[in-house]
Amino acid sequence: MNVETPVEALKPNDYASDQEVRWCPGCGDYAIIKGVHRTLAEMQIPLEKLVFFSGIGCAARFPYYMASYGFHTIHGRAPALATGAKLANPDLDIWIVMGDGDALSIGGNHTMHAIRRNVDLNMLLFNNEIYGLTKGQYSPTSQLGTRSPSTPQGSVDAPLTPLSVALGAGGRFVARTFDTNQKHMPGVLKAAHAHKGASFVEIIQNCIVYNDGVFDGWTDKKVVSDNSITVEHGKPLIFGAEDNKGIARSDDGFGIQVVTIGESGVTEADILVHDEKNKILAMMLADMKQPDFPVALGVLYNNPATAYDASVHEQLAAVKENTPAGTLNEMLRKGRTWTVSEGA
Repeated sequence: MNVETPVEALKPNDYASDQEVRWCPGCGDYAIIKGVHRTLAEMQIPLEKLVFFSGIGCAARFPYYMASYGFHTIHGRAPALATGAKLANPDLDIWIVMGDGDALSIGGNHTMHAIRRNVDLNMLLFNNEIYGLTKGQYSPTSQLGTRSPSTPQGSVDAPLTPLSVALGAGGRFVARTFDTNQKHMPGVLKAAHAHKGASFVEIIQNCIVYNDGVFDGWTDKKVVSDNSITVEHGKPLIFGAEDNKGIARSDDGFGIQVVTIGESGVTEADILVHDEKNKILAMMLADMKQPDFPVALGVLYNNPATAYDASVHEQLAAVKENTPAGTLNEMLRKGRTWTVSEGA
């Protein structure tokens, strides 16, 4: 009699390769890979079905440090190659690791179309608002005034907001977390993985060498409660160390504002309730910035639609089912065809 041997559950370390992890000491990437290993173990993703794609940059070393399959591609092109892999084998569990310059500068076109097509990919954007690998030039997400080797007098370039870009491209799932928020990150990554279609997660990450502390104003433990807000579907948008601040409609009714419960007649009933399927609200939350607003964390938008790869394979299956064997020659000659007379 055959007896099945119980399969031992995978642990976080089982997802780590035997390669020495090499990032700058103190880099936020160490915290992110720890969070990813932990999340994958909690979901028990089989290693043989797991693939990590990356482009070029500090974050692009990620596949080397995973015990799964991986593909270190070229600058900005990871979404394109990942799309091909998903179409070729829809059973693969594909994750893309990108930096802010990699994804939004040279790779902006590929990122946008992977989101627009709604390919079933988990897209992780590590945003440190700087080009770290190439020695600290300003990136598409660098804030105005950023001093760098390419902007010694301060950047005058208006920065992109990654989640706003994703929503504008038709993204069906957008979320945000940050590197050291280890309690929050796994939940966001699990939600992204559960979404069938393109999921886009911005992970705020500190670059200790070239942009150190740029996010401290809202990620530091002393201020994170007052300067960030963790959104949850169906719950009021309340934040603050004393849970007495909230996001409400602006006085003109067309925007949002920060209010304090108990002041000027404001009650909890005036606070907006988060709705993951409300795209307009998601766009306003994505665009909230310090010092006027808290930075929004969590799943801002989650409104699934049929994934591109699923539609492609459904179409192929229908064609195969309705095409009799041996009719390839007929198919090649149907439609707009013509015959050239031999006597002409």
